[in-house]
Amino acid sequence: MAAGSQSDIPNLPLVVAISSRALFDLSDSHRVFEREGIDRYADYQIEREDELLKPGAAFVLVNKLLRLNGDSKTTRDSKTPRVEVILLSRNSADTGLRIFNAIEHYGLDISRAAFTNGEPPYRYIRSFGAHLFLSTHQQDVINALEAGYAAATILASAGASRNHDQLRIAFDGDAVIFSDEAERVYKAGGLDAFSQSEKDAAENPLSAGPFKPVLQALHQIQSAYPSDDNPIRTALVTARSAPAHKRVILTLREWGIRIDEALFLGGRPKGEFLAAFGADIFFDDQRFNIESARLHVPAGHVPHGVANED
Repeated sequence: MAAGSQSDIPNLPLVVAISSRALFDLSDSHRVFEREGIDRYADYQIEREDELLKPGAAFVLVNKLLRLNGDSKTTRDSKTPRVEVILLSRNSADTGLRIFNAIEHYGLDISRAAFTNGEPPYRYIRSFGAHLFLSTHQQDVINALEAGYAAATILASAGASRNHDQLRIAFDGDAVIFSDEAERVYKAGGLDAFSQSEKDAAENPLSAGPFKPVLQALHQIQSAYPSDDNPIRTALVTARSAPAHKRVILTLREWGIRIDEALFLGGRPKGEFLAAFGADIFFDDQRFNIESARLHVPAGHVPHGVANED
């Protein structure tokens, strides 16, 4: 893991850094920026300062995360937040006022922000102690991952919105929760080599991937609630199948991390399974899995590991 990465970040609260375009629908103003430049974009935002922005691809996720702080079902100190959300935006403070107006309108408890006026905002992830960075700007996401942080490029869903109160987050395994060591074997030697390698190494835990600290923090929040009445539900949705499932299960057991549901799909498309789970977000390193997923649920592409080296 890179210097200055998550190894020295406390587990709680879970700190999520998010870009303004992931949180709100800024597609119209972004088109102005692309066609007419930064000066016209700034005028456009200021002229529409009092026009309410619509929710973006990650809005429901953020809203549900922040609601965990107002839950009174546990004996935890209610003054201690379980989740904190930080805004990291390429806007200037001037153009960012419209974003904070929307935050205030929707009642989102977001008070910390960095407006970088076009500069890469991922530089402030460590300073804010963030576990996770969500953005629509792929290069910022790549830079964050290379610096050792969990990060994903957020893509909106074409499917129906989720209508349940529970926060449901789904993860791919290899190159997301776990390292990409097994994927490298598969890419080099094919399915037979992968299956034999996983069978031989079944008792050896997989190395951690970039999203292990995120899953770990979610697990710690879950642990404050009864298992049958929990505001968070997690799922592992992987292309693995038996016998390659064993190493995954034993690795999570070794880490002491709870996962509520595990789907071993043997290469089947993931989208309909994610819809059945009711995911508020799904994280995967494989672009074709993301395209399948986003037909049904919001998705976060994790451009990490051997599948993204090209």
